[in-house]
Amino acid sequence: MRAVVQRVLSASVAAGSSRHSEIGRGLLVLLGVAQGDTELEAEWMSRKIVQLRIFDDAAGRMNLPVRDTGGDILLVSQFTLYGDASRGNRPGFSGSADFEKARPLYEKAVRSIEQHLGKPVMTGWYGEAMQVALINDGPVTLILDTPQRL
Repeated sequence: MRAVVQRVLSASVAAGSSRHSEIGRGLLVLLGVAQGDTELEAEWMSRKIVQLRIFDDAAGRMNLPVRDTGGDILLVSQFTLYGDASRGNRPGFSGSADFEKARPLYEKAVRSIEQHLGKPVMTGWYGEAMQVALINDGPVTLILDTPQRL
């Protein structure tokens, strides 16, 4: 499982003209599910996202996790995080889990993040084309990969 975690002042995602999710200060997380991922990877990644100490404390040091700041999380599925363009110019996505296998793991990650965060998580719409907007804070952007063996 791979996540691009961005500390934001605000973020939103839209699908079409009628659906919209948004957050204020917090984290925008783009989440990709790889071939072979299981609920263990979803749980590990969820815990890591919520516990990342990337918000400033009173001394101005990145020392606080999102849950200690009262911040929100916007979680957006993104299979293209496993795109491979090492050969040619058109990326292949064979490293991404199939739609039917990835969706339950994405949903598990949503539930797990909500449990660790202690409040609802805003999400995009799985498998749909979306428009994502954000105001990055810092900027602080991290790429997280689950360990090879859990």
